[in-house]
Amino acid sequence: MLILGIETSCDETAAAIVSDGRAILSSRVLSQTLEHAPYGGIVPEIAARSHLDHLDRLIGEALAEANVGLGDLDGIAATGGPGLIGGVIVGITTAKALALVHRKPLIAVNHLEGHALTARLSDDLPFPYLLLLATGGHCQLLIVEGVGRYKRLGTTIDDAVGEAFDKAAKMLGLGYPGGPEIERAAAESSLSDRRRFLLPRPLLGRPGCDFSFSGLKTALRQTIEALPPNELDDGMPTHPIVAAIAGAFQDAVADVMADRASHALDMFLHRHPDAATGNLVIAGGVAANGALRARLATLADKRGVRLVAPPLALCTDNAAMIAWAGVERLRLGLTDPLDFAPRPRWPLDPTAPRAIGAGVKA
Repeated sequence: MLILGIETSCDETAAAIVSDGRAILSSRVLSQTLEHAPYGGIVPEIAARSHLDHLDRLIGEALAEANVGLGDLDGIAATGGPGLIGGVIVGITTAKALALVHRKPLIAVNHLEGHALTARLSDDLPFPYLLLLATGGHCQLLIVEGVGRYKRLGTTIDDAVGEAFDKAAKMLGLGYPGGPEIERAAAESSLSDRRRFLLPRPLLGRPGCDFSFSGLKTALRQTIEALPPNELDDGMPTHPIVAAIAGAFQDAVADVMADRASHALDMFLHRHPDAATGNLVIAGGVAANGALRARLATLADKRGVRLVAPPLALCTDNAAMIAWAGVERLRLGLTDPLDFAPRPRWPLDPTAPRAIGAGVKA
């Protein structure tokens, strides 16, 4: 089985060919980082126009690299949501056209399910497993029980963790996207330097698995504002104080994520006591953060479970994960009609209650 995957939900335009043997035959990803960097965040109109400009070429390159034609495909999978609706429309409309002309099944993939199933592509992981999904727009803990079967244990009550990294980097005068910039700056600080700046750990130790990052961002802003005038004006590429504050912020995020994941592990193992082995999976763009991976590895070792973190190229948005989700769904006969409507919101667990708080993305 060969599936073409198309991803256009945010600021990466991507196309890939994946087989049901877990082989990534090609994967093309075009980042729009430079186009959005001057604005310190993603501009939806710019993102949609860039998808229009480049998607057809990337699909052609993916087919050529895999040495297959459209007629050789068994299905065409594209992100149908959630995401920036202009970009989603570009991808799903292209997929519909190809499916219609070449008489192939259309598989509209939930972008979050693409992330959720990536560990099965990279590690052939059996169901069920616990998933920490951490991206620019989402922060959730879910039990993955099967394709299309998700039980949400916790979510953010305000900002997603990736959004928090972006805003923290902007406050510190670092670049965009914020996650890699915070990690780079933090690497230049020592533990003693970071401990000079005491930042809160929202909800740490509280019952449940929900997240909150708004208070942490406020504390970061207050810490920066409390610095003496001209404290940061020494002309160094990364000022030692900036590095220390970035490290303190990253440490706080990692502590919160590990604490929430520990609570979720209790709930997962209670729900699935007969699981042969507990697997904790981290997926999404923030999963590329080395400090977070290390903190979760320590947690997994302490709790006697296995941490599964897909390769970095499969953590950030890509089309291989969408193609793989297409493989998983087509195996079960799950296809979509050509009048599928793209969705700006599409929760993995539609039965989960909406978290208390503003700005929650499902």
